[in-house]
Amino acid sequence: MAGSNKVAKTAPKEAPVEPFKRAVTGCFKAIAGVAEFEVSFASERPSLGPDRVRLPEPPRRFTQQDVAVLRGHADSLALRLACHDPSVHRRMLPTGDTARAVFEAVEQARVEAVGATRMVGVQRNLAAMLTDRYHRGPYADITDRADAPLEDAVALMVRERLTGQAPPPAARKIVELWRDFIESRAEGDLSRLADSLEDQKKFGQITRDLLSSLEMGEESTAESDEETDDDDKNDGRDEQAGEEGESREDESQQGATEVEAELAQEELPESAVESEAGPPADMPDDADLGDSDEPAEPWQPRTPPGGDKSGPEYHAFTAKFDEEVLAEELCDAEELARLRSYLDKQLSHLQGVVARLANRLQRRLLAQQNRAWEFDLEEGVLDPARLSRVVTDPTAALSFKRERDTEFRDTVVTLLIDNSGSMRGRPITVAATCADILARTLERCGVKVEVLGFTTRAWKGGQSRETWLAAGKPINPGRLNDLRHIVYKSADAPWRRARRNLGLMMREGLLKENIDGEALDWAHKRLLGRPEARRILMMISDGAPVDDSTLSVNAGNYLERHLRHIISEIETRSPVELIAIGIGHDVTRYYRRAVTIVDAEELGGVMTEKLAELFSDAAPSPAPRGGRRLH
Repeated sequence: MAGSNKVAKTAPKEAPVEPFKRAVTGCFKAIAGVAEFEVSFASERPSLGPDRVRLPEPPRRFTQQDVAVLRGHADSLALRLACHDPSVHRRMLPTGDTARAVFEAVEQARVEAVGATRMVGVQRNLAAMLTDRYHRGPYADITDRADAPLEDAVALMVRERLTGQAPPPAARKIVELWRDFIESRAEGDLSRLADSLEDQKKFGQITRDLLSSLEMGEESTAESDEETDDDDKNDGRDEQAGEEGESREDESQQGATEVEAELAQEELPESAVESEAGPPADMPDDADLGDSDEPAEPWQPRTPPGGDKSGPEYHAFTAKFDEEVLAEELCDAEELARLRSYLDKQLSHLQGVVARLANRLQRRLLAQQNRAWEFDLEEGVLDPARLSRVVTDPTAALSFKRERDTEFRDTVVTLLIDNSGSMRGRPITVAATCADILARTLERCGVKVEVLGFTTRAWKGGQSRETWLAAGKPINPGRLNDLRHIVYKSADAPWRRARRNLGLMMREGLLKENIDGEALDWAHKRLLGRPEARRILMMISDGAPVDDSTLSVNAGNYLERHLRHIISEIETRSPVELIAIGIGHDVTRYYRRAVTIVDAEELGGVMTEKLAELFSDAAPSPAPRGGRRLH
């Protein structure tokens, strides 16, 4: 019998990281106690939804540290799913920003402590994740309590009480700056938490007592106390069922330990298995930070402490020296042309990126404006899909179709650019690049664009401070500097006439200090006066409001509290859609929708996708804080 010449096909070789992903997926489901749950991996922030979770994409060649950090994110979110009742949490959640942040951070510390005390491997993974998180941030350099996030300090101290684990090395300064303050006021509350680890409701009540001890009790919601009392009286059966559920959950978690170990041994590479047995080392830069879609996600560090963001006491000592000025009024035409030429040289190597971004984004936006069809018409373009009717029945009439213009609301976009001294150098060049690319691209698509900038007229206060000194230095003077708000391009001006104005950002001496809250409010009010149906405000900054003159005579978080207040007002009450772009700095601690870029080379991919999301037909409407974020 003749032999066959056919060569047996072999299955494509699987990437080494795939078995690890399957193992992490299995561990997540086992710890969370869920059978059907979508687990995906992406190079974005981890997030948790009702039926899906997104985890960081592991690097191709991952180390033990990479494994521990990624599994720490997975374990943290799985424990959130297994040990956290969102309805109980919502009823007990305070209303003030700082009180809410502390409450959420302590609750996350509780759910992670539940897993850490039951499973040694989970404890190590969570420790590796926290070490990585604080190692990446600027926390080791903090020397002032005003810069140390209170919620992080409380959460780390609670974790220390519940698990016996000391704070990560990079976070020790945060804890030490606050330890005396917290323990002197809330030592009794801290000591009671460990006895209620498994009881979320009781634990939450103690946490609220702790907030009262820290003088944040007035920010708690009074209604939640009444609802809690009603639950105690009327929902006895539910409590009993909940206790039975918790006991079943305990059994599930004990079983999860065995499943976790089995999966780890069977599917993980040797280096991954070793991470369960070895202590965590300093983490690499590939892991991402955690962020969840739940109302109380694994917390992200926020600054600063000391009160909520309402900021009703914010005011300016005097506004008579403030100015709103056109870019061409700050510089003569010849110098403006020279500065624009300098900017073009800085961007010369990015021309390919600019062209590709503009073309791709234009195709996607125009496709949304004209992409629907009308069928069974008597004239138009012949519909080949219905030719079969003519073949089977020669008496049938031909069918035509016609493309129909879909509704695409008139849109205006405001680009608000931070013109502060901290943006000097590469960041301001990147910001100008963003404005140039976005304005040109959106204008091609029929979207009006306004480009604004904000800074101060002087360092160290200017004429406002001099007036304050002449008045005898009254206490609590409020904002103590002269604002400068710059209009680089109005919404109705064509880009070709305003393009050279962006060169002004390259001018030496323009970039001074930045008062973000008032600038954001200014840009927002300009947008509210526009007739367009859809209005989008895009902030481009490094996320840090700073004015030495103001902060030297007011609270250290004076400007930041006002910024958070303005952001909250826009995100929760305004028809304007707000998004922030961080230049080299993470701005997600301020804005619900935010994306961070490090260099202009990233714009091609990142900005195309984010703009396409913003301009989708089903644009997300403002949701209560804690909803889905754009990252």
